[in-house]
Amino acid sequence: MHLFNRVRYRTPESVELEFTLAGIGNRAWALMIDYLILAVTWVVFFLAWVFISAQLVDWWTQTFGSAVGLWLVAIAFIISFAMYAGYFVFFETLWQGQTPGKRSVKIRVVRDDGRPIGMQQATLRALLRPFDEFLFLGAFLIMFTRPEKRLGDFVAGTIVIQAETPASSNLSISEAAKSLHQELLRITDLSILLPDDFAVIREYLQRRSTMTAKARSALSIKLAEQVQEILHLEKVPTTSSDVFLEAVYLAYTLDSTGKSGDV
Repeated sequence: MHLFNRVRYRTPESVELEFTLAGIGNRAWALMIDYLILAVTWVVFFLAWVFISAQLVDWWTQTFGSAVGLWLVAIAFIISFAMYAGYFVFFETLWQGQTPGKRSVKIRVVRDDGRPIGMQQATLRALLRPFDEFLFLGAFLIMFTRPEKRLGDFVAGTIVIQAETPASSNLSISEAAKSLHQELLRITDLSILLPDDFAVIREYLQRRSTMTAKARSALSIKLAEQVQEILHLEKVPTTSSDVFLEAVYLAYTLDSTGKSGDV
């Protein structure tokens, strides 16, 4: 059941990690927020630069001669690019792969093996960002490559993933599901449900509050039907697919805990 675009990597310690990729939509929103912050910063900088240049116009002329205008533009351009690249390097290094935009949409950059990125990876991504944005090359690569990487990600060895959220933050179990899970434990063998299947159920329950009503309903029904088939249930003992998935989640959790305690 591939309901979310996921990717797996094995660390040097032979630990397999699985990530949910951020996707082009989340990355675009994050970039818009970052560019808005950069735009405000640039406006402040250019106003200050014009003011300072006007105050020191005589010194500028003596130093650079008749080419003072070109020098001022060149210096402003260099400082602007340093601010542009430095913004991403600074925040992604300091905030473990997040900028203000990425933090607001809950995504982050990590290395291919799951480790936090360092200044080297952040710098490579920042320096190659202009190439990614030229003719929307980065967006094209993100949409049409399996790991959803732009050029900067390929060179730096990074991926952009959904930031992990605590299971309890968005996962609520209804009273109806609490009653239903006892019946599920009695009528079906939950050991048939693989850990990967359970992970998909948990991920849906955690994220359903962020979905539109139509998308949530369609996904809930589809997922409930797949789980019903896996558990060999001829009839789901509830009319609500969400309640059924909550009950399966709760029953599987308690069943696994009980089995662990018996060992």
